[in-house]
Amino acid sequence: MGFIIKPMVTEKMTKLTDKSSEDKVVKHKGDKRTILAQPKYGFIVKPEANKLEIKKEVEALYNVTVVDVNTIRYAGKRQARYTKAGLVKGQKNAFKKAIVTLKNGDSIDFYSNI
Repeated sequence: MGFIIKPMVTEKMTKLTDKSSEDKVVKHKGDKRTILAQPKYGFIVKPEANKLEIKKEVEALYNVTVVDVNTIRYAGKRQARYTKAGLVKGQKNAFKKAIVTLKNGDSIDFYSNI
């Protein structure tokens, strides 16, 4: 299949994972509950991949249980820079990003095979 292009191991995704993995305390009238947060990981996927295909592939590759998949489409942006040769124009590629939420206790170690 090969719907996953590469995992997103960036500072922004790390902050999202750290933010979502903190336990949240919810207060109601006289009641205090702790909601266990679930870890989230980002992947760049092929634009034609749907959520079910992404879920199956992540579960097969990393042996984890996927609870939820959110997808985001990014448009290609025009870029221009000034060089000695003059103005160079181009365009960045469009891509699709998937944020995968795992079951509590599961985690993905991207650096295990290095």
